[in-house]
Amino acid sequence: MSATLVYTHAACLDHQPGPHHPESPERLKTVLQALRSPEFAGLEWRDAPMGTLEQVQLVHSQDFIDEVAEIAPKHGYMPLDGGDTVMSPGSWEAVMRCVGAACAGVDAVLGDDARNVFCATRPCGHHAEPSRAMGFCIFNQAAIAAAYAYEIHKLERVAVVDFDVHHGNGTQAAFYHRRELFYASSHQSPLYPGTGAAAETGVSHNIVNVPLPPGCDSTLFRARIEADMLPAVRAFDPELLIISAGFDAHKLDPLAALRLDDDDFHWITRELVSIADQTCGGRIVSILEGGYSMDGLAGGTRAHVRALMGL
Repeated sequence: MSATLVYTHAACLDHQPGPHHPESPERLKTVLQALRSPEFAGLEWRDAPMGTLEQVQLVHSQDFIDEVAEIAPKHGYMPLDGGDTVMSPGSWEAVMRCVGAACAGVDAVLGDDARNVFCATRPCGHHAEPSRAMGFCIFNQAAIAAAYAYEIHKLERVAVVDFDVHHGNGTQAAFYHRRELFYASSHQSPLYPGTGAAAETGVSHNIVNVPLPPGCDSTLFRARIEADMLPAVRAFDPELLIISAGFDAHKLDPLAALRLDDDDFHWITRELVSIADQTCGGRIVSILEGGYSMDGLAGGTRAHVRALMGL
């Protein structure tokens, strides 16, 4: 059994949201370069398969899936949500590789093919709601992976933990009335998309939001995570843990104002690995979300994957 498996695919570089767009192919190139250094020689790499429409349908409405398929251009760019979320000729395959990687990751950890998985894919997904794209996100691969584990693998409790600087409104919307699916998010507030208040708790307190003020540093972040998030994840007792791993809470990131560093991403990942070891045999599927400083993205990714590997 491989300890840590990485799923990625060259097609994820072909999603082109346009010149000067923050969610550029350079992000994934930066992540892949960061993980090709000698300290990560123990990683096993696999090509992400294409996802299936049946997997996407576990979260997204058929009308929305049809809209995305129809709007995908053969040339140029087509906006999905007024300009933030844009499709290019390579976007459909890229996002379906994201879905395929996430579901293959679930198969791998539940089939004892790997202890944990990191999906180095793009575009990100946690803002995509069941019936709309938004915030650079087309389909919500973290939510799809959780629903896939529940519906196909027949797990009873699946948790998603999200430490991207933006609240994952799409994952929350998909899980809000599903007590078997748990979502915990730490995020800057106020900030896009404006959701994620602590009072938003889901149908059975299966939603835990930890809003953080602009300027939040390591000390406050760790204190809030230890007090408000980690005990709730443990209490849910997940059979699988999925991580929405965004690195835009890094102090170098240009789109937000939290003050985290590489050690904070290592710390929270190590804490989540410890919970997974206690509750679900260490089974984790981590999925790349945001991060728009190339240095912050590289450093955060290295720290996160080191912790997944037990380094």
